[in-house]
Amino acid sequence: MPLDTLDNDNRTSPARVLRRFRVVFNAVRAHFQAIEKQAGLGGAQVWALNVIRDHPGIGVGALAKGMDIHQSTASNLVKLLLRKALISMGKASADRRQVELQILPAGLAILSLVPGPFEGVLPGALQQLPAASLLRLDQDLGELIALLKADENAAGVPLADL
Repeated sequence: MPLDTLDNDNRTSPARVLRRFRVVFNAVRAHFQAIEKQAGLGGAQVWALNVIRDHPGIGVGALAKGMDIHQSTASNLVKLLLRKALISMGKASADRRQVELQILPAGLAILSLVPGPFEGVLPGALQQLPAASLLRLDQDLGELIALLKADENAAGVPLADL
């Protein structure tokens, strides 16, 4: 049977659904490749720069929360951005144990090269779905994840880093 045919009872074939996943992943990858080509940085790094620009003085924990990633992933992003002199890190005046991140002019220059969306195309598309569709998609993907016996800790890795 050809890969793109539907069963007689109009049920979608697994091959068709797989192709739809490929379309989604390719759209995400193409977006992040375009960002990397324009900015010379990976998509997650550009997204982190944007969050830091929009929230001057943000800490690493809040950055992780804002990007919905694991704190160690955010910490690694911060280290990379510091090495590239795109952000600065200082101690908070109220609590010297806390750090505050600030974007530097070089970071602003990189953001000016990228039209966005900085967080990627998928989050924005998901936000546009009706609540019922989003709920159904969440339930169906949960079922797929269970069948795959996938490591749900991977949920803390930005799509740009996949």
